[in-house]
Amino acid sequence: MDARSLARDTFDRQLAANPYPGRGLVIGRSVENEWLILYWIMGRSAQSRNRRLVADGVVLRTVPVDASLVKDPSLIIYEAMLELPGIHLVSNGDQTRTAHDALKAGGTFEAALATREREPDAPNFTPRISGLLDLTREPAVLLSILKASRIDPQQTDRYTYRPSPPAPGFGHGLTTYSGDGNPLPSFGGDPMLLPLTGSAEAVLETYWGALDVQNRISLAVKVIASGGGSRLLVRNRF
Repeated sequence: MDARSLARDTFDRQLAANPYPGRGLVIGRSVENEWLILYWIMGRSAQSRNRRLVADGVVLRTVPVDASLVKDPSLIIYEAMLELPGIHLVSNGDQTRTAHDALKAGGTFEAALATREREPDAPNFTPRISGLLDLTREPAVLLSILKASRIDPQQTDRYTYRPSPPAPGFGHGLTTYSGDGNPLPSFGGDPMLLPLTGSAEAVLETYWGALDVQNRISLAVKVIASGGGSRLLVRNRF
């Protein structure tokens, strides 16, 4: 199976035919050779569904739809995308800020995430997924997943990936879950190779259309121009 067919097959199986991949991120390049970073949130509970993504300049954050209904903001309200000069960060929690502040102080992505654990939401123990796109020199992509140990879920297994920068039309992605269930099964295996076909706007619509209509909440695409500068496209259910 060639790369294009593999990416499409993965998209169909892991996203379009999957009722609950959970939160997800993709870092790659459009066919127009713009760097793209995707992030989406899904939710089954009323608490998880009471939020949306908003763009504040180049910062992407979650905010409550109805602040009066928020019981515990610690795992649902956070900055999902931040950036430093030439460096773009995305994650499914407040570890985005952890990585940003560490890099700003001269630290590393891996060392910053070594200070964090999987989410404490037993029995799911939701993985923390994070990504970095470094355009300061040659393009570099790093992906991380922090997930509960299969031996002892009170412990955290840490995986960092350094895939080759994808060719135009492809991206590397992670999701928090591999499907629906109680408890929810964590994502397993290597990062997914996924298609990024068409314009940034078309990519947003393609991924939004693939996510389960009952569980999808919000999706954002960050577009990074070859000459610098970025913009955010956001689609919300609420």
